[in-house]
Amino acid sequence: MSQSYTTVINDIDEDININPKKVLNILCSRKSLMVKTFCSILVFFTVLTFIIPKKYRVSADLYINSANGSNMMEFNPYTLSEASSSMFSVGSDKAMMNEMELLKSALVLDKVIKENNLVYKKKFKIIPTKKEGELLSAKDFYRKGKILKIENIKNTNVINVAYNDKNPEISYGIISSLIKNYIELHKKINLEKSKTDTKLLEEEYENAKRGLDQKLAQAGGVPAQSITGLGNLTAMSAFSKSASRAVGSVKSQYIAGERSQIAIAQEKEKLAQIAAKLEWAKMVNRVSETSKVLVINKPQKLRPFENTSPKLLINILLGIVFGFVGAIAVLIHSETSDKKLTYSMLSNDIIFKDENSMNLLKLKIFGYNPQKVLLIVLAKLPDEMNNELKVLTNADVVPFEMSSSFINKISNFDKVILVSKIFETDSEIYKNVKEIVKNQGKEIVCDALV
Repeated sequence: MSQSYTTVINDIDEDININPKKVLNILCSRKSLMVKTFCSILVFFTVLTFIIPKKYRVSADLYINSANGSNMMEFNPYTLSEASSSMFSVGSDKAMMNEMELLKSALVLDKVIKENNLVYKKKFKIIPTKKEGELLSAKDFYRKGKILKIENIKNTNVINVAYNDKNPEISYGIISSLIKNYIELHKKINLEKSKTDTKLLEEEYENAKRGLDQKLAQAGGVPAQSITGLGNLTAMSAFSKSASRAVGSVKSQYIAGERSQIAIAQEKEKLAQIAAKLEWAKMVNRVSETSKVLVINKPQKLRPFENTSPKLLINILLGIVFGFVGAIAVLIHSETSDKKLTYSMLSNDIIFKDENSMNLLKLKIFGYNPQKVLLIVLAKLPDEMNNELKVLTNADVVPFEMSSSFINKISNFDKVILVSKIFETDSEIYKNVKEIVKNQGKEIVCDALV
């Protein structure tokens, strides 16, 4: 358990401790491949700028008045304003959602499609379809490529509409048509509402007039001032039955007269209120062709160089980013999948091939004296180097071979140094040798390159 834990810790330390010279050699050994990859991707993105058709984005901002109906509605003394009570407020977000749904509706989009002759085309421009040449449906037009955007600018009563197309005239035409038909629909809704309200109030007014006329025709009884002349008659009623009957009749007439006056006054009040509402409805009707939609940012006709995508600078930046990522990806792939030994396959303790490499190797071997160090050779050694290694008392040199004697040789030594050559030593043989040494419980102290 302890040995296994120590091995894991050593492996982690080896991964964490990065040899800067090793990293530099990895980059230098693959610099040609990385540069080619980077440049290829950069050129690809740059060329895309001139190959991909230009897209022209035309947009507009619409401010939606919070008042219902016409713009005069907020001054209507007979209607509760949205701002007057939170109980009746539907909320700005919900109101804007309603307006966006109105913009997406077939009532608006069908006219936009017809005015701009938007028809079904061949699939991928080559495959015929059954609907080819027919006008697009509102549903397909709004969803097709998601090129028509209708969005509410957060926390405002402003809706942004935008359209992308290869032709700037089409983009401008569609947004202009969308705004025009949306405003016309609002006007129509306002006009229909005001006409309905006016007609209803006119009917109520006529009914109220007829009611008042009926009350006037039915009016009867004695006026209130006539009751003052009943004093003597009332006194005589105590002695005469006929006088008593006369007093009772006058009082009944008086009560009936009072009731008639009250009914007539109520009908007059009702008629006056309806007349006032009718006058207001007629005024609203006169201004009902206005809309609560205000275009605060009008669509603009774009010129050929005012395309929104693709942009040369943006594509170059994308090419640089993806070129860098691609170069790193190619580096990692080539380092890990190469059939020949690469720098990334080596441990972090490396004696690189240079003028001092032989001296460094000797010092390392002497440092382990009296422990025995076995140099397993996986590449052809120069004769001079081979002769110098043979004179070392605590070291021995053995070439790799698939035999039991080779494995037994490893078991007789305390430390192991792997001698190999970058891009010449077989990577699978190198990995297998490391595995054999590990299974023998021996430590690989370093890699030596020739």
